Amino acid sequence: MTTQSKFDLPQGTLDLLILRVVALGPVHGYAIAQRIQSISKEALQVQQGSLYPALHRLENKKFLSAEWGPTETGREAKFYRLTKTGEAQLRTETESWARLTEIVGLILQHPQGEAS
Repeated sequence: MTTQSKFDLPQGTLDLLILRVVALGPVHGYAIAQRIQSISKEALQVQQGSLYPALHRLENKKFLSAEWGPTETGREAKFYRLTKTGEAQLRTETESWARLTEIVGLILQHPQGEAS
């Protein structure tokens, strides 16, 4: 088994990943970071210094709503939930990301020096 490299997220990608994870159901910040790390097979690690400002930004844009509740350890935490506006934003960003990766793939697969 090979060890995978850790990646820095491109600008703007963290918001999309957060929206996607929260779409699975209400979740607190630490669990969001853990899910991203787990789903990415440990390739992505979201630091608190990036995560919580992003959560606040998404809440201010009305993409997420939040309420306090107990975690699995009994501590109080803010649980985030996707709003209707957030669902629409997730769809839009997912479509944009898919289109961008398709275009980048075309460029990377194109034989160098050949014009189409």
